[in-house]
Amino acid sequence: MSTLTGSPLAAATTADEAQVRRDDRAHVFHSWSAQALIDPLPIASASGSTFTDYGGKTYLDFSSQLVNVNIGYQHPRLVAAIQEQAARLCTIQPSFANDARSEAARLIAELAPGSLSKVFFTNGGAEANENAIRMARLHTGRPKVLATYRSYHGATNGAIMLTGDPRRWPSEPGMGGVVHFWGPYTYRSAFHAETDAQECERALQHLREVIMVEGAATIAAIILETVVGTNGILVPPDGYLAGVRQICDEYGIVFIADEVMAGFGRCGEWFAVDHWGVEPDLITFAKGVNSGYVPLGGVIISDAVAASFEQRAFPGGLTYSGHPLACASAVASIEIFKDEGIVEHARMLGTDVIGPELTRLAEKHPSVGEVRGLGVFWALELVKDRTTREPLVPFNAAGAAAAPMNEFAAACKSGGLWPFVHFNRTHIVPPCTTTPDEIRAGMAILDVALDVADRYVTNG
Repeated sequence: MSTLTGSPLAAATTADEAQVRRDDRAHVFHSWSAQALIDPLPIASASGSTFTDYGGKTYLDFSSQLVNVNIGYQHPRLVAAIQEQAARLCTIQPSFANDARSEAARLIAELAPGSLSKVFFTNGGAEANENAIRMARLHTGRPKVLATYRSYHGATNGAIMLTGDPRRWPSEPGMGGVVHFWGPYTYRSAFHAETDAQECERALQHLREVIMVEGAATIAAIILETVVGTNGILVPPDGYLAGVRQICDEYGIVFIADEVMAGFGRCGEWFAVDHWGVEPDLITFAKGVNSGYVPLGGVIISDAVAASFEQRAFPGGLTYSGHPLACASAVASIEIFKDEGIVEHARMLGTDVIGPELTRLAEKHPSVGEVRGLGVFWALELVKDRTTREPLVPFNAAGAAAAPMNEFAAACKSGGLWPFVHFNRTHIVPPCTTTPDEIRAGMAILDVALDVADRYVTNG
């Protein structure tokens, strides 16, 4: 990477760790954090599936940052594409046509299933979900949106109301018209199901009953994370998404698939819906489309929904919608994915490496209650008691109650593995480009860290 001398950026890249920490503490306001209680680790560099701190310690990244660095760090072709676009045209507003924007939209639409053929670009996933909801309401003329309790859809005003997890609570009351329901989760079934088939049938019946009491004629959309991400890597049972599609068709409801985290190779397919052959009306995306090298998200729109805005204006827009640098990076990323077989590689990692390795760890460690996932999108559910399935830490645990998971995460980091933990789960979500040997090296560190979790087991 080139060094920019004589500029503020050059000073920042050569600053010592102490200075970075001081400036961060004095001037950076961090998300989701009590500011005085955190001490962010300064990162000096990154490459492939690893990043390195200022002390020279390198971490194998099993988090892909926020499950977005699908192509890995500093891919030379992706960096070069951004540099080339910056030299030619850094920015142009959305009302103009632009070659990078048009090409990105074409490539994304070609990857999407069925009749989803237009793309509205945003700066990230939350804005994508906000605009998808706006499209659904205007298309149907209805006010309500159904979303699951175990979900995360973003932190803007509308997206945080769609979110089902506790991050929603401090922002309430917010955007009205959102109704939450239970999605499928066989391991902790809200429907007392004993098999995936039962869970699928009962979850769909529950959804039908929610629609009945809310009034189908009032419901604009059902939004689902195709595979639930932060709230557990919950892979839907076979038949569930097809059942939701059928219900939406029956009642004229727009089916929105939130693929912000699950898309672009993460589940071993271009889009996770491809695993089940289901065609939503809208797909929201971000993260893996260009691995966050430049902020980018969007909504892929079906022909039927797009037709609603042929003769009337869509009342939404963003200054940086379809930003040329971001779109050029998306074009390059998709080309790299194709040229290097990254989607196929991610699928292979799931079936041949990650799945078997996690199964082996589950057999060894009594703290592992369940293994689940697809592609490079996996979770270990950690428990105190396999029989009762008591979580290793309580729901939304904080302070002393969260100590077992905090100690587990610290053990991972001590061994050189950066984990993604949430509640009582650790997620195994490395870049899609990670090698099998790197995965196995990470699993060896995870094996040692699980010994910490095992100490809290009361009944193995």
